[in-house]
Amino acid sequence: MLATVHTRACLGVTAPSVTVEVHLSNGLPALSIVGLPETGVKESKDRVRSALLNAGFEFPAKRITINLAPADLPKEGGRFDLPIALGILAASGQLPAAALAEVECLGELSLDGALRGVTGILPAVMAVRQAGRALLIPRANAEEASLAGAEGVAAGDHLLAVCEHLAGSGPLPDIVPMAEDTAPPDQPDLADVQGQQVPRRALEIAAAGGHNLLLFGPPGTGKSMLASRLPGLLPALDDKAALEVASIHSIAGLPIRAGHWRQPPYRSPHHTASSAALVGGGSRPRPGEISLAHQGILFLDELPEFDRKVLEVLREPMESGSIVISRASRQVAFPAAFQVVAAMNPCPCGYRGHPAIECQCTPQQVQRYQSRLSGPLLDRFDLHVEVPVQPGEVLLRRQGGGESSAAVRQRVIAARQRQADRGVINARLAGAQLQTWCALDAGSERLLTQAIERLGLSARALHRILRVARTIADLAGDGQLLQGHLVEALGYRKLDRKPSG
Repeated sequence: MLATVHTRACLGVTAPSVTVEVHLSNGLPALSIVGLPETGVKESKDRVRSALLNAGFEFPAKRITINLAPADLPKEGGRFDLPIALGILAASGQLPAAALAEVECLGELSLDGALRGVTGILPAVMAVRQAGRALLIPRANAEEASLAGAEGVAAGDHLLAVCEHLAGSGPLPDIVPMAEDTAPPDQPDLADVQGQQVPRRALEIAAAGGHNLLLFGPPGTGKSMLASRLPGLLPALDDKAALEVASIHSIAGLPIRAGHWRQPPYRSPHHTASSAALVGGGSRPRPGEISLAHQGILFLDELPEFDRKVLEVLREPMESGSIVISRASRQVAFPAAFQVVAAMNPCPCGYRGHPAIECQCTPQQVQRYQSRLSGPLLDRFDLHVEVPVQPGEVLLRRQGGGESSAAVRQRVIAARQRQADRGVINARLAGAQLQTWCALDAGSERLLTQAIERLGLSARALHRILRVARTIADLAGDGQLLQGHLVEALGYRKLDRKPSG
């Protein structure tokens, strides 16, 4: 007696197909699971036995062999409980085996037969839809699954309900698509920022072009406040990007924000975070902060306080937009197209350049502090912007006097649309696209050549200046790159300046 049930594993942001083969044979009663199961899968035999008995089914007093194919793919978690239980019921004749031919299922069982939610539902839904099968999932995962469309997906809350659905005696209702909230998300408003016109402008440019931004200045000048306003300037994610973000959050077991799941993510890890916490890792590779910030913002406050080795691992994914985590048994790739916003003090005490408080740091201490950031890492920031101390009369204004996030966001959306028409966001312009859309006239070339010689700019910094200038032109609605755009872009490279003397 043999039964076959289709299900899905979870490997990175993919959901590879797994076939659960259940064979009943004569011999002493026993149950064995083969096919590279980890501990959580091996323990499913006890959960399945109790769930079947408590749901009123008979547990076969036979030798039961369960194979999870392919055998070389690691299996983990409780997601295989439901397919194993259905396979045993089909192999023992308690459930029609034909009903399982065009259906895939996954879910964890409690001891009384109730279905519990599992992680990684969204990648599974999309993979099953491509395979042309129906899908049975726990009710707890229904809202998340509906993000990829409700067609062909049914959700139940108990093993009995699933069996009645497969037998045709009690069909499960289709899941209802998640309703999207048309009201804008509650985000901090840029109008709350007092003064700081240059940093505000840099924030608008960073939002419009997806550029990496480094803010530096004394404590309390508003660096973190400015960074927290950036999400409110970004346009909503399109369908493809939103599903990518939701899939990563799904496999990480994080809640997906109902109604505002198209909002770009904002992650702010503490400076004590390890390399694995930032880029991902573990014996079972999990997404790190850079993947959880995919299509959104990674804010690194107190940047020099991060371990230098931790910061250096960011260099490659900042360029490539993905991270590959290699382990002895497998290699997993996670998307990581994130925008970095970082904040730092100018020195260890924080008051270097403060108009009223004297800095207590020696030149050697300042040099050691700033050298925690390598040149290659600084090169990867498109904008280096100083956030100065504001006068008292500015701070005591009842209103910020600046534009609101909603007004700036409209310009950002218009600039992003111009980039969408070109097929690539400005922060990712490279090669022929960079030459085409950032073409310079003779005067602009002379200006840029002088800047390269005077500031010692690298080729990477040069390209980033061109990309920022392109964004400034897009915000102004200009098709051609002008000298004024280049001059403003060069003004946002404060840390590229060679020390005097």
